[in-house]
Amino acid sequence: MKNLKKQLILIILMLACGNYSCKKFLEIDSPKNAATPAEIFSNDVIATSAITGIYSRMASTGAFSGNENSISALCGLSADELQSYNPDLDVYYKNEIPTSDYRLNYNLWSETYSYIYTSNAILEGLKSATGVSNSTNQQLEGEAKFIRAFCYFYLVNLFGDVPLNLVTDYRVNEKNAKSSKQIIYDQIIKDLTEAETLLQSDYVTIERIRPNKWAAKALLSRVYLYLEKWDLAGQKATEVLDQNAMYLLADNLDDVFLKNSSEAIWQIMPTQGFNTQEGILFNLISTPSLVSLSSDILPLFETGDNRKTKWINKYSEATGEYYYPYKYKIRETTNNEIIEYSMIIRLAEIYLIRAEARAKQGQTTLALEDINKIRKRAGVLTPLEGLDQTQCITEVGKQRRLELFSEWGHRWLDLKRTGQATTVLAPIKGATWQATDVLYPIPKDEITRNPNVKQNPGY
Repeated sequence: MKNLKKQLILIILMLACGNYSCKKFLEIDSPKNAATPAEIFSNDVIATSAITGIYSRMASTGAFSGNENSISALCGLSADELQSYNPDLDVYYKNEIPTSDYRLNYNLWSETYSYIYTSNAILEGLKSATGVSNSTNQQLEGEAKFIRAFCYFYLVNLFGDVPLNLVTDYRVNEKNAKSSKQIIYDQIIKDLTEAETLLQSDYVTIERIRPNKWAAKALLSRVYLYLEKWDLAGQKATEVLDQNAMYLLADNLDDVFLKNSSEAIWQIMPTQGFNTQEGILFNLISTPSLVSLSSDILPLFETGDNRKTKWINKYSEATGEYYYPYKYKIRETTNNEIIEYSMIIRLAEIYLIRAEARAKQGQTTLALEDINKIRKRAGVLTPLEGLDQTQCITEVGKQRRLELFSEWGHRWLDLKRTGQATTVLAPIKGATWQATDVLYPIPKDEITRNPNVKQNPGY
């Protein structure tokens, strides 16, 4: 038991050790009674805890948690989804983010790189692991590569060119200059392609909180969509959508964000004693002090679209009416019962990825089949027919906005990747908008630590 505690403590230190803050930690000689990397990977239980620790941190801290420091909140403000009621958040709403902003530095950048660091540490440890079974070794390698790819997907889409760190050696990482977006994407594809081979088809737990083969394929379909590799995006999406014994669109919109939802491809379990951070952030019980939902989205819903009534709610008082995302309906737990899990990747997105890929290839009839599945599930029973390619692509964009609002920055990333950011946001943001705002600034602290990393244009 004493050795187990030592091993767990070292894992916690490793998980807390950011990509660059590890320098001082690594310069200090380890205590003589400290667990070694060999001991950490001496059995399946301890080795697995290194991976599950990442998911625990994602649920409880900033960028990945769904709270006001998260990708969902900050990117929603940068786009046209959320309104700000907090001075610290105003800089994201106005797209005037200072390079010293702590959310930029500690959450979007350092936290994300800390997950990459831990993934690299796990991959290095597994190579020499002697006490880990082959099946567990393979599963953990696949998950570590999936997590690294997932983190780099957001880094490259938020910041553009970024350092590509594939080892734990701070002496290498602290000197890394930016790698091009293409090089980053090449690594993402490599990691996900290997992950889909390594990971099992079934989930390794009774819940959908650790990625499986289909999660890797789903993320790969998104990556190919962003790279405009339409055939590959459609192919990977189809491989996931064909798993209809495992994944189905939830008939009831109220069921979509429940734990173990039928359309959940990957979820994060909230920390013990809490429901989701999204539920706490978005559900208004008083005048908003952080964010609310922009009412601009309301007229876009067709008659009968239940997403407007099921996924959007309103708080009213003397000062006015405030709309808010109502996908997550629980603010606080009752009797420690966790009802909802944070949704990371879900089936509806995969239908819309395939619809866009098909439309871009001129396969409008097939694209409309996917679009109409999403609309029908929402309660819009009259199918769309006869749209030409341009109309079909426009409809996909509309459905992505109505289906994925307030989730994981989809709207912000969609506006950027489709070249619509300035057209859509300049009239809303006014004089504060510049074309260079499509990329967030590199944090000032990062450039101070590593002068080889150059600042993005416009900052």
